[in-house]
Amino acid sequence: MSPAVVAGLQLFARYAYPPNRRGFCGPADHVQLGEYAQAGVADPGLAELARGFLGPWPYLTLIAGAANIADPFDYRVVEAYWVGNELLERVPTHDFGNRLEEAFKGKTGAKGWNYLAETIPGDALCHHSYHVFGVYPWAGLLRRGHIDQPLQVLQQCRIRWGRVAAVQGTQVFVDAPPLEWTGQRLALGEPQRETVSRSPHGPLADLVAGEWVSMHWDWLCDRLSSRQVGNLRHYTLRQLALTNDQVAHSGPNMAMTGDVAQVERR
Repeated sequence: MSPAVVAGLQLFARYAYPPNRRGFCGPADHVQLGEYAQAGVADPGLAELARGFLGPWPYLTLIAGAANIADPFDYRVVEAYWVGNELLERVPTHDFGNRLEEAFKGKTGAKGWNYLAETIPGDALCHHSYHVFGVYPWAGLLRRGHIDQPLQVLQQCRIRWGRVAAVQGTQVFVDAPPLEWTGQRLALGEPQRETVSRSPHGPLADLVAGEWVSMHWDWLCDRLSSRQVGNLRHYTLRQLALTNDQVAHSGPNMAMTGDVAQVERR
């Protein structure tokens, strides 16, 4: 296992663990995934766990294939999906559409797939934000007047960035721009203080105020460089622009198996 794959699997574990511990996606053994994320190690066992996340896998394989990278868990590929980098621009729209159809059409049904297909010819990329805002039904529900729960889920499910204000044990206080619904569009507001959790051990044990970090649900995932903050902001705003163009659709009330159904039961 190359150093790039080891680093990529470690990164995948840190981002995939927060929803997995809530039972929203991936294999049932969130304890083992959390142990990997905390220990900062990677082995074939972690690779097997990671392949059990059926949502990210189509995107990772597409990004890797377009970039001629042998392993979808290479760090560059994993970073592209969760945070964003230049590899996203290499995936042909045609390939993206075909792979999504293969992965999701059977779960969404014809009506749901037609809605998804409309988002692909635009600016859609193999980024986690597309899966949150394009594949899941929550953005479409906003236009129909269902605000509180969809907005909360979209806010927590997207990968967020922010600056650490203070650290108190396993609690981290972060200033981060929240997702807002204006009545017509989704937008990012002025930074607000939020509280997230972190592991007391592992790569974020020495976190200090002033550092930039990423968050998924109520959990701290990683430190971010200025480049990564810029990329995450760029690809998030790019997806929000696409979503706002599509939000006039009510969106499919998808009866998707796995991730969406479990989030709805949360």
